[in-house]
Amino acid sequence: MERPERIEDGFTTTDPLLSTGGDTPASATLAVVFSTLVAVSGSFVFGSAVGFSSPAQNGIIKDLGLSVAEYSVFGSIWTIGAMIGAIMSGKLADLFARRGAMGFSELFCLLGWLAIIFGKNALWLDIGRLLMGYGVGIISYVVPVYIAEITPKNLRGAFTTVNQLMICCGVSLMYVAGVVINWRLLAVIGAIPCIIQLLGLFFIPESPRWLAKAGQWKECEASLQRLRGKDANISEEAAEIKEYTETLQKLSEAKLIDLFHKKYAHSLIVGVGLMVLQQFGGVNAIAYYASSIFESAGFSGRIGSIAMVVVQIPMQVLGVLLMDKSGRRPLLMVSAAGTCLGCFLVGSSFLLQDLQLWKSSPFLALVGILVFTGSFSLGMGGIPWVIMSEIFPINVKGLAGSLVTVVNWFGSWIVSYSFNFLMLWSSEGTFFIFSAVCGVTVMFVAKLVPETKGRTLEEIQSSMNSFT
Repeated sequence: MERPERIEDGFTTTDPLLSTGGDTPASATLAVVFSTLVAVSGSFVFGSAVGFSSPAQNGIIKDLGLSVAEYSVFGSIWTIGAMIGAIMSGKLADLFARRGAMGFSELFCLLGWLAIIFGKNALWLDIGRLLMGYGVGIISYVVPVYIAEITPKNLRGAFTTVNQLMICCGVSLMYVAGVVINWRLLAVIGAIPCIIQLLGLFFIPESPRWLAKAGQWKECEASLQRLRGKDANISEEAAEIKEYTETLQKLSEAKLIDLFHKKYAHSLIVGVGLMVLQQFGGVNAIAYYASSIFESAGFSGRIGSIAMVVVQIPMQVLGVLLMDKSGRRPLLMVSAAGTCLGCFLVGSSFLLQDLQLWKSSPFLALVGILVFTGSFSLGMGGIPWVIMSEIFPINVKGLAGSLVTVVNWFGSWIVSYSFNFLMLWSSEGTFFIFSAVCGVTVMFVAKLVPETKGRTLEEIQSSMNSFT
């Protein structure tokens, strides 16, 4: 039987992914696409902040006369701000709603960039970096949660993964632009996405699930209708959201200790476990110190860094395309296995260099870093955030999300702080440890991480909470 044509947001289509009603996959309407783009403007800010410190280092030290120690403080203090923001992120997202929390975070990011743009000494730069870190700590939680709550179940994985894609784009832009422009102009470029998101927030709907939690049923239905299209039948999805929310509202307000209740054990183990394994697999050690790793291995740091950018974005795009086709678990296991292999190759390169067994070992280090970067971008970079946004019920999502985000940032700080000391101890040993952690990640995913592809948030959360 031939599928009838439908008019959806001005486009005529027969694609089942652009239809609604019953069990038929729901559409990626212009409202969903635009809302996602506004939300991930914050992710671009996140990536810009990560990528700024490396290309700006020489210029800032030269112009302001900073010592290496002072610049190290500037580079790392944003992680402290991010942990503070992460602690408060869930509560702010529940209190001010998802849009309000994004706007609140961007104000701090914008103030941070302005302090750096006009800063005349180390103090102002540190204040700006701390403010930016605080804003990014909130963004890192609320953006994937908002996207997960507004998108149809059949498209949720791909749309939520755009968060990580935009982080990669922000990092890459800073790396490339930093080669040709000075650090103050680079900071101006970093501030532009903040303004874009602040303006865009006035034109996107609030999360229908947050509105339901707040008891605003009419607003919830209006938001859902706007997101699914004016002609879409939202009755089934709205009823499911309402029924699930009413069930949760019968429970007392969640406290931190409630997270450790048996019914949330599976969700908490998965959420925290993925973040710990993501960070202790060495991603930020490689991201922050890529140039020095290449140079230690005897390869050009500049060429190696550019090669990373070339590999990173296409693999992230591939991950977005595969997310709702292959499912979360297979993509995670392939990604973790690839990072395991990448770290093993880098460790082997250092070992061969120490033993003076192979003159081409620097190229092995390059291959290992590129395998790690490509594999991480494929799944381990974005999927833990996707799953975090899916597995916790709305009544504990704020507390659980804050805890998981703090764990992620704390792990980032531990790895980035200890990496240089580990390299002094044993270069090959450091990467073999990272490789072992990545190997454990494959087993962790296989045993404990559920497949959430094609299921509503309510279905996922009900099954997770019934785990014993």
